[in-house]
Amino acid sequence: MRMLRTAVVGASGFTGVELLRIVDAHPDLELVSASADASAGSGIADMHPSLVLAHGSESFSAVDVDALRGLDLVFLCLPHEASLELAPQLVDQVGCVVDLSAAFRLTDTSAYPTYYGFEHSQPELLERAVYGLPEVYRDQLRGARLIATPGCYVTAAVLALRPLVAGGLVEDRGIIVDAASGLTGAGRRADHAYAFTTIAESMTAYGLVNHRHTPEMEQEIGAQLLFTPHLVPMRRGILATCYATPIDAALTTDDALTALDDAYSGEPFVSVADRIPATGSTVGSNAVHLTARVDQRTGRVIVVSSIDNLAKGASGGAVQAANVALGLEETAGLSRIGVAP
Repeated sequence: MRMLRTAVVGASGFTGVELLRIVDAHPDLELVSASADASAGSGIADMHPSLVLAHGSESFSAVDVDALRGLDLVFLCLPHEASLELAPQLVDQVGCVVDLSAAFRLTDTSAYPTYYGFEHSQPELLERAVYGLPEVYRDQLRGARLIATPGCYVTAAVLALRPLVAGGLVEDRGIIVDAASGLTGAGRRADHAYAFTTIAESMTAYGLVNHRHTPEMEQEIGAQLLFTPHLVPMRRGILATCYATPIDAALTTDDALTALDDAYSGEPFVSVADRIPATGSTVGSNAVHLTARVDQRTGRVIVVSSIDNLAKGASGGAVQAANVALGLEETAGLSRIGVAP
């Protein structure tokens, strides 16, 4: 089988760099373009020394739409509105477009002005986009021409809660998602809020009540929820602790674990266990670690989920979905094992 010609647009940011790392290890993908307008002409390894052995003599190029047409696979690691503008120029002109922004995630276009600050101008293309979570949409992803990669927090929360909601085990209102992320979840930015002196030995909540991932979570979980994200002083990782109310007061911890285990039986990247997940166990991998407990005293179900926000929560999940869409081995280029210690 020939190598599939692949481009990463917006390659100088965290998700772009993670894609360059994964593509380098992928047996079926050949990187032919790493573009980033803001960093055009800069040496890839000068900005990201970890890539020196793969891209030591290469520089980021400017984005050239004409050069992208005809490729097999194009990843868009761009701001939401930039992806919204570029994707229509590429869909059906390349084998598969995988968008890592939120431009094609929400099925309700009316939510975009409220949560993202812009009107959605491509409703027809939005209808064609397939949500890039293989554990839920594997059949729909086969042959997809446009993939909307889920948000990082959303991936952790959906995989934790969707089986319990869909299975009728918990109420579909009043769910709480309390999640913490490493600093790379905010992308590369020169901002006092992300300076070392600000974040070191400190933890803060943000996006209270109206975080933009809320409608995406509700769409994919099928329930009303309250989401509160937290920023913690680590580079990468997400730990989501989710709370829901059982419909049947007799629900047990074994019942909840069995529901998760049944939902993800045979999934290559999902582990369900009694063991409590930790972010350090999933760093650098495409793995999802899940556990659940039922607290009979308070009448609540707790589901805990751990992922790497840049891997399964972004670039790794994007490659997994692309593998499915293009008929490749789903696990190609992706690790199930975290980098630890």
